[in-house]
Amino acid sequence: MQEVREMVCIVCPVGCHMKVTSNEGQVTKVEGNSCKRGIGYAEAECTHPTRTLTTTMRIKNGEVPMISVKTDEPVPKSLLMACMEAINKAKIQAPIHVGDKIIENILDTGSNIVATRNCERKA
Repeated sequence: MQEVREMVCIVCPVGCHMKVTSNEGQVTKVEGNSCKRGIGYAEAECTHPTRTLTTTMRIKNGEVPMISVKTDEPVPKSLLMACMEAINKAKIQAPIHVGDKIIENILDTGSNIVATRNCERKA
């Protein structure tokens, strides 16, 4: 069954408005993109959408109560809520530094949760 979706490419700042035609899960036509990266984005978005997850985590004994974290690789969009549940259950303690792996291979996705700010121990 043929399906036509309209989407805005988010690969670059141009933000091309694209029309993507697919048939039984396979992208057959992409229109409106101004570069090849738009085609790749459209195909990925229609067949296996992924996202980089950015959020915050509670930290014990830190100079601040929360630190910002993100996935170091995109994770399947369908697993975002499950990743959030795993992040909310995790307990971490200061000190934490930018780039520290907080959770390795979250939900067997191959992506790690890493710190995006420093947090020293509370004095």
